[in-house]
Amino acid sequence: MDEAIEMATAKGLDLVEVAPAAKPPVCRFLNYGKFKYEATRKEKEARKISKAKSNNQLREVRMKTRIGDHDRQAKTRMVKRLLLEGSKVKVSIIFRGRESQHPQIGMELLKSVAEDLQDDAVLDSPPKFEGRFLAMILSPGANLKKEMNNKDLESAKA
Repeated sequence: MDEAIEMATAKGLDLVEVAPAAKPPVCRFLNYGKFKYEATRKEKEARKISKAKSNNQLREVRMKTRIGDHDRQAKTRMVKRLLLEGSKVKVSIIFRGRESQHPQIGMELLKSVAEDLQDDAVLDSPPKFEGRFLAMILSPGANLKKEMNNKDLESAKA
């Protein structure tokens, strides 16, 4: 054992016991600092990937009551893209100043977004006020889940 430690220090490496239960114990020469650094990097990368794959993310798309029709359609396409990724989406309408005295405008806006996405999304929570915001939560519908599965299969084949 002392001989192995001397060999490791001569090479500028550490002696690490890999399998202590084996007869004789199995040891290895390696740079332990580099080994620990690479292990933490792999762990961080694994966490990053698992976070990206988690479908429990709640994403938010905000609109104002005076949004134009084309802009509303663009935001609706954004919501659809987020749903296609597997995320739940919170669609919020911001009321500023006296706009809050006309909640029906926000309700109509959310209703039009929900109608545009009726084939692709399921309404998790109906529109309700959260301070200055009127918000509803959408989750991917059955049709969208089929599309997601088809895309996963196509990407796996490629």
